[in-house]
Amino acid sequence: MARKRQPEKPAAPKMKGYIAGAGEIVQQDISDTLRQNFMPYAMSVIVSRAIPEIDGFKPSHRKLLYTMYKMGLLGSARTKSTNIVGQTMKLNPHGEAAIYDTMVRLSRGYEALLHPFVDSKGNFGKFYSRDMAWAASRYTEARLDELARELFRDIDKDTVDFVDNYDNTMKEPTLLPATFPTVLVNANTGIAVGMASNICPFNLAEVCQAAIARMRDPEADLFQVLQAPDFPGGGQLIFDREQMGKIYDTGRGSFRVRSRWAFDKSANCIDITQIPPTTTIEAIVERVIDLVKQGKLKEIADIRDETGLEGLKITIDIKRGTDPEKLMQKLFKLTPLEDSFACNFNVLIGGVPKVMGVGELLEEWTAFRVECVRRRTYFDLQKKQEKLHLLLGLQAILLDIDKAIRIVRETEEEAEVVPNLMIGFGIDQIQAEYVAEIKLRHLNREYILKRTEEVEDLRREIDELQGVLSSKSKVKTIIIKELEEVAKKYGQPRRTRILYADEVEEAQIVEEVPDYPVHLFFTREGYFKKITPQSLRMSGEQKLKEGDQVLQALEGQNGDELLFFSDKCQVYKRRAADFEDTKASVLGDYIPAQVQMDEGESAVYLIATRDYKGYVLFLFENGKAAKVELAAYQTKQNRKKLLNAYSDKSPLAAVLYLPEDQEVLLTASSGRMLLFHTGLIAPKTTKNTQGVQAMNLKKGQRLLKAQLYQEGMLQNPARYKKKLPALGALPDSGEGGEQMSLA
Repeated sequence: MARKRQPEKPAAPKMKGYIAGAGEIVQQDISDTLRQNFMPYAMSVIVSRAIPEIDGFKPSHRKLLYTMYKMGLLGSARTKSTNIVGQTMKLNPHGEAAIYDTMVRLSRGYEALLHPFVDSKGNFGKFYSRDMAWAASRYTEARLDELARELFRDIDKDTVDFVDNYDNTMKEPTLLPATFPTVLVNANTGIAVGMASNICPFNLAEVCQAAIARMRDPEADLFQVLQAPDFPGGGQLIFDREQMGKIYDTGRGSFRVRSRWAFDKSANCIDITQIPPTTTIEAIVERVIDLVKQGKLKEIADIRDETGLEGLKITIDIKRGTDPEKLMQKLFKLTPLEDSFACNFNVLIGGVPKVMGVGELLEEWTAFRVECVRRRTYFDLQKKQEKLHLLLGLQAILLDIDKAIRIVRETEEEAEVVPNLMIGFGIDQIQAEYVAEIKLRHLNREYILKRTEEVEDLRREIDELQGVLSSKSKVKTIIIKELEEVAKKYGQPRRTRILYADEVEEAQIVEEVPDYPVHLFFTREGYFKKITPQSLRMSGEQKLKEGDQVLQALEGQNGDELLFFSDKCQVYKRRAADFEDTKASVLGDYIPAQVQMDEGESAVYLIATRDYKGYVLFLFENGKAAKVELAAYQTKQNRKKLLNAYSDKSPLAAVLYLPEDQEVLLTASSGRMLLFHTGLIAPKTTKNTQGVQAMNLKKGQRLLKAQLYQEGMLQNPARYKKKLPALGALPDSGEGGEQMSLA
């Protein structure tokens, strides 16, 4: 917010150290402040800190690894980590802790990467434990892992650009010329300003094969060679082809990873040896303990962390008679033993963040690697051409070594030696300088012949290098060969097991509730009561609002599911246990408010069920009847509200629950009645079916009511039984009055 300039104060006397204008409040537009101060910071975080580049590294990773490379830690003995941290500060001006943290996460001991780049010795903590902290840098040792050779291969042959470090005292690479797609092989997570990156790891051999397949055929199906992500901690990945295809295509999406476990029958316990990469041992143990305290995991007797030198292990002691398979399905549902991994393949390409799928990432890496190989080839070509040029000059003096010696001896001034050799043998200055620098002991015919024998080999090698530079296919052939070598030398079997989604059992977690008999009452105004038999026996009359009446009085259980049908073609699902036991002397729960019905919506009918057997019969004012299987309203996700519960083509006249087919009596506005058996109507699984015509109605008439027929309701039932659809029959004088009273 802009602030007003304060009234000017008298000018302060100028003293030593006085700064003009210091302490003044100056009016400034906040958008300008953000643009000038915050935006550079945001860009710095995005480009120089949090988002990895196409070589698979963030700047902090690259600076650390390059420092270790320059220290000679590739293929040598280990050195103290604190020494590495100190040397890295020449490129990365951050504190010791930040640099050491970076090294820990790249190390073999930490176990966060499928293919670590740092060969560590000492306590480097564990990725899967929150409390297992790493030792200080003065106690641990490290060197570059053998795989790091592939990161720095030919880095001294101008394969990548170098820039000055922060104080211009040394050079550092902008990228590492990795010979395989490291960006997909090791996990990488970063949070920048306004964006983030989260890349899951894939098996190295599979990634190399995928890169080769895409180079040979840009339309190659990645699933043929790159099955799914592969995590260092193993686990079981639940594979859904559609979800994984989205990740491969767009770089965004998620999938589930669950733990690996085994049941020890002799000890009656479950041993968990691999967990998802997004959680820790402590988070799992704490969650299980919390659920046991809440009474949701009564099958568990004890849980403990038994992780040791042999690796991760969580042991769960279970009570006798518990099915371990069912318990694990429950744990997968309720705890981090199964967790989701959200992918966001955000990578810097040419300094610009871009979210890409696996295929596009491989294409970008291939383009980057093609450029590296071309630059390396051009570097080698230049060196060989320079060497050939020098050898051709040496070859020229082979014709007359004595002449060369004579020219040197007879030249009075040293500065004239090179020009005289140029004139005497017809060679240029570079060649003459090379000849002039030859040691006296090398001025023999054998030495010169050996050097000049290389000329033909150099010419052949130069032709090959020029052929590579002029052919993109030859460059790709070189890259493919290198990828095959890397896959063969460093490839490992998959650690993460693949489970196909359609084969995975999903546990249905049903909260245990006390089950006991109850009486359920539902009124015309939409009030509901749940009363125990004992309370009902001790109660008097039902308390109701003035003008209200009980429409349904049902006997059920506290664990029953209740379906409240509304007049807006919707059904609301609750359990009887969701309502408190009450008494006849209270009004009860007002259902439209209790289940959060829409404005103006009313409840019209209640069904209590446990097994969803039977049918729902809908009778409409146009005389149609629809019989829907009650199972059509059963959902796996325990949804609270279902839309399109019945047809809206005609106003609803009545709803009836049919445990089994039976006779139903219909009454029209004309007074006609029709008695039919519901077995004549075919059941439907589609909830909003319009049904079939049951009662024919004349213009202006409508179906008024429907009720389940009970013996004795009619003196002559046969009179009202007709073949559907039918008009029905008018009641005789004896039955008319009875039906009017029923209405």
